Amino acid sequence: MMEFIQHLTPPEQLEWESLNSPLAIQNFLDSLPYIGEERNRSPLNVLRDRQCHCLDGGLLAALALSRLGFPPLLMDLVPEPGKDDDHVLAVYRINGFYGAIAKSNFVGLRFREPVYRSLRELAMSYFEAFYNINGEKTLRGYTRPLNLNRFQHLDWAVNEEHVAIVVDHFYSLKSIPLLTAESIALLSPIDRRSYEAGMFGTNFEGLYRPGI
Repeated sequence: MMEFIQHLTPPEQLEWESLNSPLAIQNFLDSLPYIGEERNRSPLNVLRDRQCHCLDGGLLAALALSRLGFPPLLMDLVPEPGKDDDHVLAVYRINGFYGAIAKSNFVGLRFREPVYRSLRELAMSYFEAFYNINGEKTLRGYTRPLNLNRFQHLDWAVNEEHVAIVVDHFYSLKSIPLLTAESIALLSPIDRRSYEAGMFGTNFEGLYRPGI
């Protein structure tokens, strides 16, 4: 953390110190444009470029949570293969209950209050809002959180080559199924009103498009 702070300008340090609660971190991520691209920025470059997607936003949120005394935990929400993008959460726990911070192109895939008794319960809270451009509900699994303290020997907060190492490890985590095959067979598409509400403010250039 000290190495990260040493890279900040005085105005950047003031902004960083203003991220003094999970909600403040979420509000900061919400203030940044969502950008759909392959590049995974370091937290430093998210601060400086003023844009991010769910993965690099999650990295910044996890780092900011660690400054507040939480372990820096990343969890992945895993869709049906070929149907959708995965979604990254920075997970935190207060009084034994889980919450999450997330950058998303969709309204319903962002902040969660710390009211969920288990990681599965937290993951399932995203189910109805986790749909693709065709209106299909695509969430199928989740991973156990990855504690980024495991990578303290790397300078991932400022170095994007080291971010790539963390990301490779993160995406190697095993997915835990959320639904049975029988439940999947009974799924209905999302209704039009919910679809449109969830797309409010969406950057359509950043949407995953099945089959493309």
